[in-house]
Amino acid sequence: MRYAELFCQSNFSFLQGASHPEELVKQADFLKYDALAICDECSVAGVVRAHTAVKKYGLGVKLIIGSLLRYQDLELVVICPNRTAYAELCRVISNARKRSKKGQYELALWDVMSIKHGFILWLPSLSERDNYWASWLQQYHANRLWIGVQRHLQNNDAAYLAHCESLSAQFSLPISACGGVLMHSATRQRLQHVLHAIRLGTSVEKVGSTLLCNAERSLRSINKLSKLFKKAWVDNSVVIAKRCEFNLDSLRYEYPSELVPRSHTAMSYLRALVEQGKQRRFPNGVPDHIIGIIHKELALIEELDYAYFFLTIHDVVMFAKQQGILYQGRGSAANSVVCYCLEITSVDPQQISVLFERFISKERNEPPDIDVDFEHQRREEVIQYIYKKYGRERAALAATVVSYRFKSAVRDVGKALGIDATQLEYFIKNINRRDKSQHWQAQIVELGLAPHSFLGQLFIELVDEIMGFPRHLSQHVGGFVISAGPLYELVPVENASMTERSVIQWDKDDLESLALLKVDILALGMLTAIRKAFQKIELHLGHRWQIADITRLQEDAQVYGMLQNADTVGVFQIESRAQMSMLPRLKPACYYDLVIQIAIVRPGPIQGDMVHPFLKCRNGEEEISYPSEAVKDVLSRTMGVPIFQEQVIKLAMVAAGFSGGEADQLRRAMAAWKKSGELMQFKNKLINGMQERGYTQAYAEQIFSQICGFGEYGFPESHSASFAVLAYVSAWLKYYYPAFFYCALLNSLPMGFYSASQLCQDAERHNVTIWPVCVNQSDYDHKVCETDNGFVIRLGLRLIKGLKASIAKTVVTERPEQGYKTVEALFEVVCEHRTMSHLASANALHTFTNGRYSARWAIMDRESTLPLFRTPELVVEQIQKKNIAPVGEAEEIATTIEDYKSTGLSLNKHPITLLDEAGKLTHFTRAQHLMNLQHKSWVTVVGVVTGKQSPGTAKGVTFFTLEDDTGNINVVVWSGTARAQKQAYLNAKILEVKGIIEKEEKVIHVIAGRLTNLSDLLTM
Repeated sequence: MRYAELFCQSNFSFLQGASHPEELVKQADFLKYDALAICDECSVAGVVRAHTAVKKYGLGVKLIIGSLLRYQDLELVVICPNRTAYAELCRVISNARKRSKKGQYELALWDVMSIKHGFILWLPSLSERDNYWASWLQQYHANRLWIGVQRHLQNNDAAYLAHCESLSAQFSLPISACGGVLMHSATRQRLQHVLHAIRLGTSVEKVGSTLLCNAERSLRSINKLSKLFKKAWVDNSVVIAKRCEFNLDSLRYEYPSELVPRSHTAMSYLRALVEQGKQRRFPNGVPDHIIGIIHKELALIEELDYAYFFLTIHDVVMFAKQQGILYQGRGSAANSVVCYCLEITSVDPQQISVLFERFISKERNEPPDIDVDFEHQRREEVIQYIYKKYGRERAALAATVVSYRFKSAVRDVGKALGIDATQLEYFIKNINRRDKSQHWQAQIVELGLAPHSFLGQLFIELVDEIMGFPRHLSQHVGGFVISAGPLYELVPVENASMTERSVIQWDKDDLESLALLKVDILALGMLTAIRKAFQKIELHLGHRWQIADITRLQEDAQVYGMLQNADTVGVFQIESRAQMSMLPRLKPACYYDLVIQIAIVRPGPIQGDMVHPFLKCRNGEEEISYPSEAVKDVLSRTMGVPIFQEQVIKLAMVAAGFSGGEADQLRRAMAAWKKSGELMQFKNKLINGMQERGYTQAYAEQIFSQICGFGEYGFPESHSASFAVLAYVSAWLKYYYPAFFYCALLNSLPMGFYSASQLCQDAERHNVTIWPVCVNQSDYDHKVCETDNGFVIRLGLRLIKGLKASIAKTVVTERPEQGYKTVEALFEVVCEHRTMSHLASANALHTFTNGRYSARWAIMDRESTLPLFRTPELVVEQIQKKNIAPVGEAEEIATTIEDYKSTGLSLNKHPITLLDEAGKLTHFTRAQHLMNLQHKSWVTVVGVVTGKQSPGTAKGVTFFTLEDDTGNINVVVWSGTARAQKQAYLNAKILEVKGIIEKEEKVIHVIAGRLTNLSDLLTM
């Protein structure tokens, strides 16, 4: 007997389905089903993953696209026999979703009536209304309608079957068997119970009779199904499946055409724009080799029909340019001469001519890759421009699938199992996920979970099982899909959580799997900071800078000297601990060195053991050798070592004979191999292919090992080239205009690695004076002020925690010319006791009160708002006479704590200075003196914990950044040390570390031995 399952929900029916789409199609193929219909509720979000799995694993089961729809007590499964039916279903889903808030839908009766091509399985409810619905459905869908009969071995099965057969006879409706499947295997029943309880916001114990009473809603064997259903019903499932011919590969995508003037074709208009751009970008004439590259690129764009794509990107960036919004394109196609001429990127092609071989990969049939980064505080303007231009009917953001991770899994599963919330938070807080050598299950047992109890075993099992399950759809950070016609004919569209935004039901991986193009409109904080720095420089000094102006300057030895000293706090892409450690060793001295610097400190090169060989070749410690000219062509610019993702793929082609299609499969496997291990299937082909071409087995094994390293994370050269531009520009600003640079960074937070406190301290180390927040001197934003001794930064009201931006701006705009003189005068503007308290806590009233404590008393002593009782001058005079504040050491500590609580930083004494002066610290070495110590000597350091990083390549090692009153200290904590001293490791805000100092050139680390939590000495 043959069978086709026509009603199956995946875990993209959020908190209902208990199996991934891939698991379902694999199991259906194993059970020898003819077909499987993925029918998530009012959604097609999971079908691309099922489609990809069918193709990837060569499965014999046919995938059918459908959806479960509910209207009042009417329950339907709609499946798509053809492309027209699919477009129709996407429209119905879009309409239903757009009537409701995110995550919900509201089907209208008209939606059901409008289905003219889709096949409908009606699921009777065993109620009196079934007769009405049978008549109604027959009226509108007579030739495409079946009764879908399910058997789940429940106590009402006999009555249900008799009811369905009666409806079939009375209304002449055929019956088809279907499963109502929620899981690929019966073993997922317990997880399905937990998902159900999570959806209802309660525990499994309290859910009661609504839980599945057995595991019959799993994929069952055909033999079992043949005993449950009449043969005719099973045969009907196969007949229906045969009539379903729609395949997702048939989807075709068209870009909007209105960007092209009537007098042009898309290609002729693109050529005209490039011709105009050439004159702007190369005012002294275009070099001959650049002209050749332009011709080559344009011919390739025309051949592959990508002109509309480039025109769409160009239109968006021209809008940004007109609005003064800073942007920068990146990606393989972005680093082309065409994109340079179109002003999509500022990367000068004369600096990176080696990149053009990866412009558009014709051999691998890859679509062009262009991401455009915009200022993060103004990207919304660009997004709204796109919506306004194309409408929400034709433009939407790609989705991001929010999946269960450790913390959310522990919370939700624990709650569903009835575990106390306090205990769950204790588990989460005290489990060290950075410790790769001790799994979380072992740690949770140490924290008190009974491992052999039924509840303990179930909890661990279900947390592991649910991790990676989709929880809901969110919006992609900026991946736009823009279409020539209604987008809902391609994929369902629904409301985003933000108003006036739409999201499609597929994520970026789904779009890539179907070869559908998207326009990436991304946000980058550094662009905001650079633009703000440019504006302040122009305001104060009259110089008007642009990114391209700085990139056209000759390489500046002084800027590179700063980078070689790892003085990169706040500098784009090279400000992390790992980058700072690499800079003194790699010693970047030119633009392309920066391209390598950005890419080499990534898991790919590190895991592939490429960093040390590169440095040795660069420093002349090892001779550079190439096993062939073909390999030399690929690796010569990186001294024989593959640094970039593109090089690894190219090596497989030139050294092992991979075809373009095989290389693309390799690239995809590299991207997913940590999850799926698929890279191993390429090992024999690569090694055998290299040996057949004369390479040694040792060299072939080395290349494969490097490819595996890039499977962790390999950085593309095209992206690194674009990032290197911004890295250099931000470093150049830091060196030549430090006050403007730091002020712009502070006004662009949150972004980067560093807090406002750390940036201010670094600014002071660069001789930039910082003035405190003041209600009479500060603007809302931080600002640069000119003094006789140079430029200083005045902190803005935006820094004060809890202060609403609207009120802060009102304080500035309503401020009298001579400033506020009294608390009462300020209260007239603010009109809120809470706001006055925030201002007082930040000591922003210091010009007319005797510090924050006096200010608080003045606020509290304000007896009445009636004019009769107003005596502000008297109140202030009395308050100023009061010696309210703490004195001496207590005052300094209290002031520092209050500063951090109210603004996140202090311009007074550093916490470590205070503790040291109070005699609360034993002997320790400050950051600025570590350089004087010998390699491998014992040392004690103390600092505020400002950062923890645990890269995937670090094998359980955590890198701490401690900040004392002279600078930052780099601390390496091995997993064993962390495990033995877990409380200090996880919870310390002020940490004492006893360990061994390690020095390599200018790179200094402290290898931690003993960790002591000193947070109690200064509560922050």
